[in-house]
Amino acid sequence: MKWALRILGVLLLLATLGIMGAWLFFPWYAQGILDHAAGQGFTLKLKDPGRPTLSGMRFGRIDAVVTTSPDSCTGITSTYTASIFNGRITWRRLASGKMPAFGISLVADSIDVLQKPAKIRFRNINPHITARLDISRNNDRTLGATPDSVAYAVNNGRIETGKLRLGGISYRALLTRSNNWVQQPSRFSAESLFSGEVRIPLTGFVATFGMARSPEKPCTLTFSNCSVDLFGIRASTPLIEYSLRKKQTNFVLHLDSVPFESLAKLASPHGANPEITGSLNGSIPVEYLDTTVRVKDGLVDTEAGSRLDFRDAGGKPLLSFDVGRRKGGPPLIARLNAEVTIDAKDEKLSGIRLGGLSSKVFGGSLSVSPAVYDMKTGSAECVVKLEKVPILDRIRLQGQFTGNLKGSVSGTLPVSVSRGRFSVRNARLSSTGGGTLHQIPPATQKPSTAPFAQTGAEVIWEFSEPSVVLNRDPAGRTTVGFSLKSLLRRSGGGEMLLAGPKGTLGLFQNAGKPSTLTLSGFSAGLFDGTVSISNVDYDLQSRHAETMVEINGIPLQKLLDLQGTKNIFATGTIRGRIPVLLNGESFSIPEGGLDAEKSGQIIYSSTPEERASANPGMKLTYEALGNFLYSELISSIVMSPEGDSRITLKLRGYNPDFQNGRQVNLNLNIDQNLLDLFRSLSISSGIEQAITEKALQNRKKR
Repeated sequence: MKWALRILGVLLLLATLGIMGAWLFFPWYAQGILDHAAGQGFTLKLKDPGRPTLSGMRFGRIDAVVTTSPDSCTGITSTYTASIFNGRITWRRLASGKMPAFGISLVADSIDVLQKPAKIRFRNINPHITARLDISRNNDRTLGATPDSVAYAVNNGRIETGKLRLGGISYRALLTRSNNWVQQPSRFSAESLFSGEVRIPLTGFVATFGMARSPEKPCTLTFSNCSVDLFGIRASTPLIEYSLRKKQTNFVLHLDSVPFESLAKLASPHGANPEITGSLNGSIPVEYLDTTVRVKDGLVDTEAGSRLDFRDAGGKPLLSFDVGRRKGGPPLIARLNAEVTIDAKDEKLSGIRLGGLSSKVFGGSLSVSPAVYDMKTGSAECVVKLEKVPILDRIRLQGQFTGNLKGSVSGTLPVSVSRGRFSVRNARLSSTGGGTLHQIPPATQKPSTAPFAQTGAEVIWEFSEPSVVLNRDPAGRTTVGFSLKSLLRRSGGGEMLLAGPKGTLGLFQNAGKPSTLTLSGFSAGLFDGTVSISNVDYDLQSRHAETMVEINGIPLQKLLDLQGTKNIFATGTIRGRIPVLLNGESFSIPEGGLDAEKSGQIIYSSTPEERASANPGMKLTYEALGNFLYSELISSIVMSPEGDSRITLKLRGYNPDFQNGRQVNLNLNIDQNLLDLFRSLSISSGIEQAITEKALQNRKKR
């Protein structure tokens, strides 16, 4: 601030001389007066000066250059180049003692200061600098002006060095003669930090500091009552002592009951998804040396009950993630170690280097490979490694699905950042755990008299050893390749086990339809056969999809065993293609087909009641099916969204014990509501039911 004081003093001298009679020609010889008055180590250039009045003077621009003596701690000589644009200097006499005093005010459109050799630039819009000059009589009876104070309240200032930019700076600078022109401690704040055009998640820095140095530590700058937002978390430390000679400092950042609200805003600035409750505590030891920041053995913990709640578009809860400290359990983050180094070339910031980042997360291990953020390209690459991090144990499902997951997660996540966008390439995560989920299907709108109206039956899903391969491009297009060791579905109708299900989910693949979810390459083992879906696009907004389900090698007997049927025995396997149309809560089958892959045997053991009530035609059917060797089995199926269906079954073959083994063609049409039967893949039990019901009807007629 001394250079500002000298500028004001020289300008006051100019104004005084102008008032004494040089008003008319002042703009032409003002610069000569400045050159004579500036002195050693100080130059001042005045451009477009106005003619002074009794109270002030306007100017177009002032350029000042001040060179300081070498600093006793660093040995560096600094040069400050300042430019003040479109300003006005005013003065007024102040009430004082015997000798007059003047208050001087300088206002301008902007000020720009460059400090060398560090190349630190300070800028401020609409600066306002005030000063006081006391007029005194010298020993030779002449009048002299003595500066008493200079004040400059910085509001919304900006500091730049290379591509780093510190914005929203506020600081009240006050230099007084009584304090030997040394800035006293004052509150400093900076709202934001940018790298180029990228906002760095370090905001709201606040500290109290001045330029006065302790005699015991003459080369130490002291910052007190410091606090800063790191990734939305408020951290504080009571004292930071920075050695100018060693360019080094050590301090501990404290997290004291920091609410999760700030993290919620960071994760979802336009809404509360996820909703985060709870608070953080912890301590982060920090070492700073020249251009390197190190964190050693940091700790971040959470209060019990802290969690993340995720909701669907309608606000209904989907799942929660428990991040709270459990009794006797490990903290959220422990043994946090990291090193960040600022790289510079030709005195310009060229990159930020990250090395040695590792920590314990819920007792598991997390580490990040060394990485460099290139300031020119705005890019960086790293690999995040997880090892036995117990994440699944902390997930709780809500809504239609409930249940618990178990197991830890391990894997690697290669992450790339480029110009504010990130991508993930072949990230692999897996777990040896699994889980059990309970599903209560939503009630349908069918009348109570409708078949299968008793909805709400619980379905249990059990899965094990999940594994995913994640890819995300800079535009946000994401694919998730998944696989499981097994997936078991249990309901009142029986069990269905999928062995080794796998496939790929596609998210945000179409910019014009961000609500579309794509499943491709799905396959799983089913009843010693396979079921697969080549591709299906599901619109989450309209809940519409069309796809083709293919089955191969499904044993007929497995389908019968699914429902516990005991009076039908069959060999052979079936295959088929079943088109499925999803619309909201319902689905339909336009026209599907199944057929036997090879010949087989069907044995239907009819009961004495069925044979006694059967008409001659049904008796022949029972006899034929008593030991039916089929060579051809063809079935077609059509189902409406309401579940009403027609199954057409064509059997061709013979029974060696029936009519000398003559060829038999058997056609069956089954009309019924197949929704529940199809869900449990119990088509074969439907055949049994159709035959039994027909026999009972014939008996009643008799």
